[in-house]
Amino acid sequence: MGQSAQLTRRLDTVDATLARMRDLDAALPERDGIAVFNRVYLAVTEAVDRRLAAGRFADPRAAATLDVRFAERYLAAVDAGTDGRRAPACWRPLLQFRRHPGVRPLQFALAGINAHIGHDLALAVVDACETLACEPADLEGDFDRVGDLLVALEERVREDLMPGPDLLQIADPLTHLLGAWSLERARDAAWSAARALWALRRLPDVAEEFAQRLDAAVGFAGRMMLTPLPD
Repeated sequence: MGQSAQLTRRLDTVDATLARMRDLDAALPERDGIAVFNRVYLAVTEAVDRRLAAGRFADPRAAATLDVRFAERYLAAVDAGTDGRRAPACWRPLLQFRRHPGVRPLQFALAGINAHIGHDLALAVVDACETLACEPADLEGDFDRVGDLLVALEERVREDLMPGPDLLQIADPLTHLLGAWSLERARDAAWSAARALWALRRLPDVAEEFAQRLDAAVGFAGRMMLTPLPD
């Protein structure tokens, strides 16, 4: 569903996921847009791994499965971009603009988060339910715990990548960009979309159309986020 057939490399563990992300981190130029997002996402996945090791999830297997299926979609999009294949619409703006000198690092990070939360997360919940033979409601607690980490990381992204307060003026377009998007709202929308996709699974044509429209809408938002801004 929604490019499931295009997932080119199945990842089985959080360790394997971390290894792929660390390989990307080592291989990509620091200013590359995918590299900027990858550093953010690597930090999230490392935090999930630490919490799994500490027994902070009610169902560690379910949490790990959701984490891995979630990451798989991002890594499959990067593979598609690298191999010259068509990536999901939500990832195309970041793949196309990743080296644009007029796009700021914060824009790259937010566009990646938008694609991954706005589109991939809903489909990853469905993937995890299929893998675990469970219902979305069975994953809700762990979904919320992972989501809390993402919200905390969004705050860190803003702190690390925002210009200093003397540089970011109220008229700066980046100020308006930051005020127009919320990870928490995107996470809530992803949960609703996951439940809808799960309910539609016996109507595959309708589910596929829903997923494609979601992908397109998230991609449109991502393209706006990556509008080159003046220094």
